[in-house]
Amino acid sequence: MVSFLSTWPRQNLGSLKYMLYGLLLGKATYSGLEEGSLVIDWCLHIFILCALRALVFTLWNSFSNMLWINRNRRIIQQGVGFKQIDNEWHWDNFMVVQAMIVLLGLYKLPAALRDEIPVWDARGLIAVIILHIVVSEPLYYLVHRCFHGSYLYSHYHSVHHSSPVPQPFTVGHATLLEQLVITGVMGIPLVGSCVMGYGSLSMIYGYVLTFDFLRCLGHCNVEIVPHQIFQVFPLFKYLLYTPTYHSLHHTEKHTNYCLFMPLYDALGNTLNAKSWDLQRKFSIDADVNKNVPSFVFLAHVVDITSSMHAPFVFRSLASKPFAMKLILVPLWPLAFVHMIVMWAKSKTFLISFYKLRGNLHQTWAVPRFGFHYFLPFASEGINNLIEAAILRADKLGVKVISLAALNKNESLNGGGMLFVEKHPDLKVRVVHGNTLTAAVILDEIDKDVTEVFLTGATSKLGRAIALYLCRRKVRVLMLTSAAERFLKIKKEAPVEFQKYLVQVTKYQAAEHCKTWIVGKWITPREQKWAPPGTHFHQFVVPPIFAIRKDCTYGDLAAMRLPDDVEGLGSCEYTMDRGVVHACHAGGAVHYMEGWTHHEVGAIDVDRIDIVWEAAMKHGFKPVSFNNTTPPKIH
Repeated sequence: MVSFLSTWPRQNLGSLKYMLYGLLLGKATYSGLEEGSLVIDWCLHIFILCALRALVFTLWNSFSNMLWINRNRRIIQQGVGFKQIDNEWHWDNFMVVQAMIVLLGLYKLPAALRDEIPVWDARGLIAVIILHIVVSEPLYYLVHRCFHGSYLYSHYHSVHHSSPVPQPFTVGHATLLEQLVITGVMGIPLVGSCVMGYGSLSMIYGYVLTFDFLRCLGHCNVEIVPHQIFQVFPLFKYLLYTPTYHSLHHTEKHTNYCLFMPLYDALGNTLNAKSWDLQRKFSIDADVNKNVPSFVFLAHVVDITSSMHAPFVFRSLASKPFAMKLILVPLWPLAFVHMIVMWAKSKTFLISFYKLRGNLHQTWAVPRFGFHYFLPFASEGINNLIEAAILRADKLGVKVISLAALNKNESLNGGGMLFVEKHPDLKVRVVHGNTLTAAVILDEIDKDVTEVFLTGATSKLGRAIALYLCRRKVRVLMLTSAAERFLKIKKEAPVEFQKYLVQVTKYQAAEHCKTWIVGKWITPREQKWAPPGTHFHQFVVPPIFAIRKDCTYGDLAAMRLPDDVEGLGSCEYTMDRGVVHACHAGGAVHYMEGWTHHEVGAIDVDRIDIVWEAAMKHGFKPVSFNNTTPPKIH
């Protein structure tokens, strides 16, 4: 049975709640046109205030997910998983409800009190602070303790505590009843100041935004309050809580109930004795939580738009496969400027992490975009960044580092061979992961296929795929104009299988072949040579345009992580939830198997089946190209 005020209207309305903001803006615009002034239009002020509040929460959430800045000050080391992100999806419900309550309240106020409020009144700031300290703080403390009683906790407050890792958006993850209580707690100082005749716009804006700022501070899961403040001003620790202080409430539940002021926990004898020691521990000894990853996937940015597909930009968008969204359009200029700054001055940084069977796996990003890799003058700088990342991983004690996509480009560094030869004493194993990539592509090809058309045929992956398929007596039409390179590959095949490797120089040669393996980008015009019913397997970045309605297109080679992965809350580029590029999975398998060799340079065809079987053993799953069932996401 659903308890009274324990659910939100969103179950029926969903995102239609945002229509309220459109109505507010419309009313404000109408008033401005009719009356010639927007100064005292409360619809406009409510709209602006809601926008500013959303910005406060978004910026705090961005900071919480900037792992390269705060990874060593994170209080709860667990990652924020998809389940928590989904549960907190409608974190901003409370702002919509509060906006509606304020609108209704304004119509009940006398016109003079409503319309003649000044922009500034210093007395209002003093009044709102006093009312907050003597009314809101103790009231919240008492109500919060009540919500930890058996009935109220199980029927209401447990929702808020169900988020395993406190985040700024966790503030909004609560039942309707709790948010109504918070609305009252926040509203008392505001209404009280206005009733006393001390109200002002600056007071309203300042108090509401400060209230939200401090709630985000307590839930950010990163200790940022310097301990030295409490050493210089000992009493200050009773006036302002810290992220570690509130984190103890989330982990131990029956202490540290205060809103923002630990004074009331001290008076109520509910102040956790570990609060100050824990705050000092995270504030001074920031490296105490420093965890060395066992495996690192070294990625790079694809393009300017996809650079915004990161947890520290929009957590919700990052939790779904990358796709162009309207909200990203106005932010594109900012992303472009950020790209320039990264190009000018930046180094490899931590993007995301997850845990697999107790071992930490991280994704680092080289601060270079896809187009940089095709600029001849940029190659040396990119290699220097990759080399620095490898040496850093070696110094930290990382076991395996896997190179993504263009970071292992043959023309750039020979698939990682450059670094292994330059640093022969590396303890970290450098892996390009292409052996598993080849295995994934080969697994997708039906066993009854007798002929395939291969572009990018003389590349590292193309060579391995061709040599493997010819051993299966599959005729491989290798598109290449480099006769010498083709003959070199052909000679690597056993004599009895060499006849299955055929050099072709035009796309017309594949006009009757329904299995295309695309390793080099092909234009829509070139795709037209494929017969109806063709399936395009791909290992080209970026993927080709899916223009043929009578054909099917595979995604980039990928594998689903084992089911026991923990703390994964972001998608890898266009991959579904829990799916990673095959080279990422290949590096993880290399670590889990404990292999001590570097996987660089040419692919060892004899190891393709070995690596595939190892991946299956550890619980990695192939992502079938004909699986059209979408992931269960919002």
